[in-house]
Amino acid sequence: MKRSTLTTFVSLALLLSGSALADDQALREKAARAGLAPLPETVPDPSGNPVTPEKVQLGKKLFFEPRLSASGLISCNTCHNLGMGGDDNLPTSVGHGWQKGPRNAPTVYNAVFNRAQFWDGRAADLKEQAKGPIQAGVEMANRPDQVVATLKSLPKYVDWFSEVFPGEEDPVNFENVVKAIEAFEVKLVTPGAPFDRFMKGADTAMSAEQKDGLALFVDRGCTACHNGINVGGQNYFPFGLIKRPGADILPPEDKGRFEVTHSASDEYVFRAAPLRNVALTAPYFHSGQVWDLKQAVSVMGTAQLGAELSDEEAGKIVAFLQSLTGVAPQILYPALPVETAATPRPQL
Repeated sequence: MKRSTLTTFVSLALLLSGSALADDQALREKAARAGLAPLPETVPDPSGNPVTPEKVQLGKKLFFEPRLSASGLISCNTCHNLGMGGDDNLPTSVGHGWQKGPRNAPTVYNAVFNRAQFWDGRAADLKEQAKGPIQAGVEMANRPDQVVATLKSLPKYVDWFSEVFPGEEDPVNFENVVKAIEAFEVKLVTPGAPFDRFMKGADTAMSAEQKDGLALFVDRGCTACHNGINVGGQNYFPFGLIKRPGADILPPEDKGRFEVTHSASDEYVFRAAPLRNVALTAPYFHSGQVWDLKQAVSVMGTAQLGAELSDEEAGKIVAFLQSLTGVAPQILYPALPVETAATPRPQL
């Protein structure tokens, strides 16, 4: 190759490289302006609940403890399976007596970054959220006093609660149960997603198709609802803002946030789903009636944006959503104390 030709080739390569770098930086800036952000390096302690390693370990045991349920069969992990994306991959969860719950179980991963918990936002934080399923008749069907009696019947739990909540006259109580569970769930974050690495400057962390999908996600207006650290989970919106889906996807009997506020303007309003790890958490929507992520994207385009996304556009947005899959923490299943003669018997 002649010197002049080589020089021209190198110059062209540098020009193209510089152009790509500029395009990547422009895309990062576009995403940031639209409200998208990488996961933070650290998670602050929840309000009124200082997190310690010992409290996290106790919360981990309680998260996996099926005896928090009346049947002795259902734990937090049953519906928020940490090996399956933090949910149960069912349309709606199966609870006490094989009852089916009314809504799809959201993932517990990164839930700490949500503005509120549950599809209707009825719980302000993870501690309040933890109280709900334990007492819900369709889920764990238990009572706080029965939970406390069960834990007090197991000497190891009495020791652990005394260590985690020192100085308290009666540390084994329902409020401390949910504080410990909250402390564990705060640690269930999934950093290291390709999107996060791209936003922090790693140009090659996302594929060209994923970058195209990110640009479409912003340009089409998806970030109006799905923004922030968790790419959603921050605000409430009508499902069917432009065109209401059919009853198979939007069951008419579930009026969403209306059941919390009793305001007519909140009928069929739900919290925007957080989209981190969404590729792992099918089926989709509060009804759990859509199993294919591309179909879910198309439904959102029609229902929320009034846009008929082409198959290629939906595919690129799906590719971007796959870039939101992070690295889950390694969780070893804990050894739990053996029941004693005083432990309440299962109620099936």
